Amino acid sequence: QVQLVESGGGLVQAGGSLRLSCAASARTFSKYGMGWFRQVPGKEREFVAAISWSGSSTVYADSVKGRFTISRDNAKNTLNLQMNSLNPEDTAAYYCAVRRVGTGATKAREEYGYWGQGTQVTVSS
Repeated sequence: QVQLVESGGGLVQAGGSLRLSCAASARTFSKYGMGWFRQVPGKEREFVAAISWSGSSTVYADSVKGRFTISRDNAKNTLNLQMNSLNPEDTAAYYCAVRRVGTGATKAREEYGYWGQGTQVTVSS
């Protein structure tokens, strides 16, 4: 069983930066693609960024491309999301996720079988 714990959320002013981290408990973490999603109350959870098992391939939502960077450290079982130039539309609960199977980076939410509890990011204007 994979356990994921996000950290690094908080309150930041527009234009600021935050770095989210996700610690995975399973040693098999490094074999699978991983991703970040976000959700605001009343809306569906939406894709933010994904990374392949090796870190060599990444995919981003158009809304965050050029501002967010996803990375992973398989030796430390950690997934990261560096968020720059934040704006109020980025306010959401952010979740990390691991694919059930598959090593690639994918936007498809249904591909992810394990989820963290989420960390809140609030961007003030």
